[in-house]
Amino acid sequence: MRVLVAEDNFMLAEALAAALAQSGYLVDVAPDGLAAEHRMRVMIYDLVILDLQLPELSGFDLLTRRRVDQSRVPILILSAHDGLEERIRGLDLGADDFMGKPFEMAELEARMRALLRRGAATARGLLRSGRLAFDLVDRTAAIDGRPLALPMKELAVLELLLLRAGKVVTKQSLFDRIYDPDEETMLNAIELYVSRLRRKLAPAGLRIRTIRGLGYLLEASPA
Repeated sequence: MRVLVAEDNFMLAEALAAALAQSGYLVDVAPDGLAAEHRMRVMIYDLVILDLQLPELSGFDLLTRRRVDQSRVPILILSAHDGLEERIRGLDLGADDFMGKPFEMAELEARMRALLRRGAATARGLLRSGRLAFDLVDRTAAIDGRPLALPMKELAVLELLLLRAGKVVTKQSLFDRIYDPDEETMLNAIELYVSRLRRKLAPAGLRIRTIRGLGYLLEASPA
């Protein structure tokens, strides 16, 4: 799951990103409202954590713009300005939840899971292909009910391949899904994760086919 943290307090943003990364989330940080809006336009996020008092573009204004664009990504407001008026306004503008600062990390993650579970229920939170099942909320995979141990980046590659089942997924799309834009990593690193996944998915009757010049396609193995 990829999460955007829109927060101008550098220390808080970094602490949030580190804690969420420990829980298996891929996290991007935007220090102001315009940066957050840009990231939401160019990247697919599963959830956004939004501060209200952002420079350049406030959280309220960002909410208004994104909902006008009919963006359906769950948004959790995290703000020190958590009076009744701010809560009502934020929720009326389309936020899915509201938490005040200071906060407990355990509660934040529980609320995040609830929002992700709600969205996954709408979008059929369990993906199946052959004998493989992938839980979008818990981000776990299993073959015939037996857990399939996958590192975080392999899980992210598999998740995108399953979400776009039957369609070719470009190497660049996979790269953008699992790496931060500032990470100094070669695009060919994707080939390593795909190679490892191929071996692990073989018992499920699945293969990842390379479509030369285009990308990868997840499909049933030939009999």
